[in-house]
Amino acid sequence: MEEHIVKIINAEMVTHNVKRFTIEKPSNYKFTPGQATEISINKPKLKDERRPFTFTSLAKWPALEFTIKIYNDHNGVTNALGNLSPGDEIILHDVWGAIRYKGPGVFIAGGAGVTPFIAILRDLFDRGEIEGNRLIFSNRTAADIILKKEFEMMLGDNFFNTLTREQNTEFNFGRIDKEFLEKQVINFHKNFYVCGPDKFVKDILQNLENLGARPESLVFEE
Repeated sequence: MEEHIVKIINAEMVTHNVKRFTIEKPSNYKFTPGQATEISINKPKLKDERRPFTFTSLAKWPALEFTIKIYNDHNGVTNALGNLSPGDEIILHDVWGAIRYKGPGVFIAGGAGVTPFIAILRDLFDRGEIEGNRLIFSNRTAADIILKKEFEMMLGDNFFNTLTREQNTEFNFGRIDKEFLEKQVINFHKNFYVCGPDKFVKDILQNLENLGARPESLVFEE
């Protein structure tokens, strides 16, 4: 079992409830875009409380990055993470994850479920191979959209937002249901990458299969 005690280098808010952490990178620490690790806080009452988080940095970067939604209304690990500052220590554990890039396709994310896609899309953009990919991003309100400007820069018109609790002239309004997918996806014989709350993922996978997507082309965290 891997275990690395590392310090927080920087911590900053990227939305009203999502925080970006820049973390020391252990030597020879390896991961691929889309993978995750379990994190705990190096304090007596919290060091055994592990939670999974996806790397949003690229493997070649000198430091690690995690982009984490902070739940201030929960008395748990994410609330405690929100109170950490540069110099505080966290513990990294084994690297794992099933969301791996298989080729061009449609990325469908609900809220903080976009985090496994951040490193994947950054890596594709960095290598000049992002063409042919699209991100459909569902959030409650416009204020919840994570890394909006960066996704626009990387994907242009292939970055599509839909809101479920706020009507805004800039964005689509409505949930990602079967009717939505029929309108937004032209070809269902391609790869689909899906991540978000459990019910969100289950419903979208079922709708994609009903619309003709091949089970082997559906990529999600099992």
